[in-house]
Amino acid sequence: MRYDPDKTMLGTMLDDSEVVAILERHAPGITKNPMIGMAKGMTANQALVMGSAMLGGPTVVDAIRQDIEQLR
Repeated sequence: MRYDPDKTMLGTMLDDSEVVAILERHAPGITKNPMIGMAKGMTANQALVMGSAMLGGPTVVDAIRQDIEQLR
């Protein structure tokens, strides 16, 4: 696994074009949303939990996590 979502900050992950592509595939437009700036200082899992409603709910969050876990 390239990233540990419990330890890696969302801001770090957003610097990776593959992570951005995953987020955009599951929640189109999310990486361009102005609110994402507030989440950059959180771990990825914190941001995913807090932003679950904006992302489309727990099913979408789980799909994002699974895709990110597949990155090597």
